[in-house]
Amino acid sequence: QEQLVQSGGGSVQPGGSLRLSCTASGFTLEYGTIGWFRQAPGQEREAVSAITNSDERTFYADSVKGRFAISRDSARNAVYLQMNVLKPEDTALYYCAYTVIDPYGIQWRMQAEYDRWGQGTQVTVSS
Repeated sequence: QEQLVQSGGGSVQPGGSLRLSCTASGFTLEYGTIGWFRQAPGQEREAVSAITNSDERTFYADSVKGRFAISRDSARNAVYLQMNVLKPEDTALYYCAYTVIDPYGIQWRMQAEYDRWGQGTQVTVSS
C-alpha cells in the first residue's frame, strides 16, 4: 500500500523546536515534490514548505522563512520539517503531501497537485 506516514509533532512552549518526519511506504520519493501544509482550527489549509526530490530546491511560506527548514533523506525515503523558534500561531495540524506532476516545485502551494497525503500530526505551541 502506497502511503505517507508522519511522525513527530507534539506540544512545545513558544521559542521551542520540533521536527516532523514524513516517510514514504510502498513507493520511492525519487521524483516530484514533497510539500508540508498546515491547518489551524477554523482556518483553511495553507502551504508551509516544499522540497523537490530532483535537485532539493526548497520553498517556504513567508510566515516560516528563517525558522523552519525542510530536508530529505533519500536513503530513508523520508522528508523532514525542522521547526525552530515556534510561535503560538504555528499551532495547527500539519500534513505532508507528494506530487509527481510538478517536479520543479513551480506550483508547490497548489494543494490540488498533490495526490498522496500523510495522516496529519498535531503541533501545539503554548505557554
